[in-house]
Amino acid sequence: MRQVISLLLLICATRAFTQEGVPLFTKDFTPEEFAQRRNKVYDAIGANALAVLQGAPSPAGYVRFRQSNEFYYLCGIETPHAYLLLDGKTRHAALYLPHRNERRESSEGKVLSAEDASLITQWSGIEAVYGSEFLGEHLARSARTPDKTSVYTCFAPAEGFAMSRDLALRAVADFAADPWDGRPAREGHFAGLLRTRFPHFELKNLTPALDQLRLIKSPAEIAVIRKATRLSCFALMEGMRSTKPGMFEYELDGMAKFIYYRNGAQGEAYYSLIASASNAWYPHYNAGKRQMQDGDFLLMDFAPDVGYYMSDVTRMWPVNGKFNQWQRELYDFYLACYQAILQAIRPGVTAAQIKQEAVQVMEGTLAQSKFSKPHYHAAAKSFVDSYREGAQNSETYLGHWVGMATHDVGIDTGPLRTGMVFTIEPALRVPEEKIYIRLEDLIVITETGKEIISDFVPWDRAGIEKLMAEKGLLETYPAGQ
Repeated sequence: MRQVISLLLLICATRAFTQEGVPLFTKDFTPEEFAQRRNKVYDAIGANALAVLQGAPSPAGYVRFRQSNEFYYLCGIETPHAYLLLDGKTRHAALYLPHRNERRESSEGKVLSAEDASLITQWSGIEAVYGSEFLGEHLARSARTPDKTSVYTCFAPAEGFAMSRDLALRAVADFAADPWDGRPAREGHFAGLLRTRFPHFELKNLTPALDQLRLIKSPAEIAVIRKATRLSCFALMEGMRSTKPGMFEYELDGMAKFIYYRNGAQGEAYYSLIASASNAWYPHYNAGKRQMQDGDFLLMDFAPDVGYYMSDVTRMWPVNGKFNQWQRELYDFYLACYQAILQAIRPGVTAAQIKQEAVQVMEGTLAQSKFSKPHYHAAAKSFVDSYREGAQNSETYLGHWVGMATHDVGIDTGPLRTGMVFTIEPALRVPEEKIYIRLEDLIVITETGKEIISDFVPWDRAGIEKLMAEKGLLETYPAGQ
């Protein structure tokens, strides 16, 4: 009988937890995986400390709410103005949520609130759920016990929609530099409140511990990254099919977004970098306003946000579908060097060692390459020289980590390990003509080698030209007048 009652309660809870089939908790990760992540935080902070994280606020405007990466990573809860308290001694987590706003729910749909405590504990593994007003009281209770001496919180700015820490820090600096604004970082304000209200706690930075945890991806994380990568690849391949002289760069942006959202993405990982001709000289050009011309070389770098995980893939192709003389010369040289880097990547070696191996191939490629202009040869030599210099630096990187952010967190220049996910994106520059060539692929380190998830998108000239000869989506659905 007890089993029957439990089953009925589970069925009722499941129905209550959805709104017309809309899940309110992620299906990408199990409660056990979130618990494992929190356990690693408990290990990092120790028994005499607490950790408190502030979730993302309500968005301004008609924008779907997106939780911050740091908060989502530890609990998967997508409610604005949420807080998470982790106790290093009891190794229990408490979630603090606003109370139900029935009027807002009647307009926008259900959002998890403090009143959903039993459902949240059942589905997320969080041990306790309270209203937001109890956070201060519970911190005060902990402050009265002599064994609680520290509170950890994130000092780095939270990562939100289409955000990596580099740009989050830039935004903080821009606000501070504006004499008519000067607002503090939200994280700084929160840390200030903790210091003011509980000065007997030593406030410590949780960010480094979380960064190191996020550096190694679980199989479930890699599965979501793989989906994001494949969607990016499908968009790039459709971009090759659809590109024609006379189109605007923004048309490829719209086409890619269609593929992303059609397949369940919740947004873009970053603004699209669709740069034709000399626009590619600016690595993060994102205006997308130029009309592409016959003879242009086009760079497309774009990826979606799928379940809070990103990708980052780049390809280049001729707008008219055929590589011309200078494009063949420079692209073939670059591609041979690029593939040499990919070939050398494997677990157990450092970026410096990989560059040392790759540069030997690059030097042979340079010796065998013929260029129609002296400054093309100079650019190719400079490319190889820069890689040789990097090989001599033990702290060098291959590219950048990818995960919950496109430029993901984590500092590690040691040997590559299973679960590391990153891209390479070396750039060949010809300043005399503002020529810029870059490819980029998503790489996962496995126990036995590597997986290049994006390698089914053609690199070679023949493969690109063949794909470009196929009918594209934008031909079937041309732009309106």
